[in-house]
Amino acid sequence: MTKVDEVIVKIKSILKVDTRGLTIQELADLTHVSRITAAMALMKLEGAGDIDVRAIGNCKLHYLKNGK
Repeated sequence: MTKVDEVIVKIKSILKVDTRGLTIQELADLTHVSRITAAMALMKLEGAGDIDVRAIGNCKLHYLKNGK
């Protein structure tokens, strides 16, 4: 399992608990990785259709899709 795959598992568990939507920086802080690593994991999740992304101003909030 690569580091990004480990981060994906952590991000999914965080987003299951916190449903208000989190930014890349918030997720990076919570998973103790760089913003770039968190962004790569989020891109994989978005590509797989596991998360929704909502842009508000210059921020993107990430939500786990229902049932994932």
